[in-house]
Amino acid sequence: MEDSKMPLTEHLGELRKRIVLSLVALLVTFSVCFAYSEELFRFIMFPLRYELDFSIKKMYMYFAPKDKLQATKLVFLAPAEAFWMSIKVSLVSGFAFALPVIFYNFWKFVSPGLMPRERKYAVPFIFSTTVLFLAGASFCFFIVLPFALSFLLGYKTGDVLMPMLSVGHYVDFCLKFILAFGAVFELPVLIFFLTRFGIVSTETLAKHRKYSILFAFIFAAFLTPTPDAFNQTLMAVPMILLYEVGIWISKIFAKKTDPEEKETEKEDTK
Repeated sequence: MEDSKMPLTEHLGELRKRIVLSLVALLVTFSVCFAYSEELFRFIMFPLRYELDFSIKKMYMYFAPKDKLQATKLVFLAPAEAFWMSIKVSLVSGFAFALPVIFYNFWKFVSPGLMPRERKYAVPFIFSTTVLFLAGASFCFFIVLPFALSFLLGYKTGDVLMPMLSVGHYVDFCLKFILAFGAVFELPVLIFFLTRFGIVSTETLAKHRKYSILFAFIFAAFLTPTPDAFNQTLMAVPMILLYEVGIWISKIFAKKTDPEEKETEKEDTK
């Protein structure tokens, strides 16, 4: 730990270096995604036109077209709206592709302040954070968004009301949901590292489980782009399940590595 101490100016220089490398990676992935922005627009229409269905006879799940929303098209109400939405979709897509580089640079910045035994978690950290974020984004895109859009756009619509969506409102709605779910799915990693570094114990987390449920609904209310309880529940329930998964994983790894860590601590003190 003594060898890894650096003055503030070196910390700021290292931080700038990591931010620049992450931004360069993001710029490269953004440029590639922007070249395929038209395909990305077609892809982001998927939750609007399809929903997950289950066949009782054949016992499998599949995506079925929504009859009422199949012909729905996006419109833009300002001259530059479609262009800015292309940039926004490309930026978020580029961010998803650049995640391994971003998480790698984040780890390289914080690793000098860790013990040698803690630095071995670099690869698991980068892999798990990337996979969990993409898993949360995919869960939102393929399951939550089709269900939410079917409910919201099909509620009391018919001869009197007809949905006509602005591309700006639709893209913002989808991207906010996707980013929020991607961030929420990082909860098991956060819990694991908090318990591994001794900041909080699994017993404390399990003891305050009822407060975590309340916090999940409050947190979901802030993250979801709409104020209704329906979308709030769609996010709060996965958060509660991920909280339990984080506790469960922390307990398993604690049992497996405790004797190992005691030996490492003895070597470090020598």
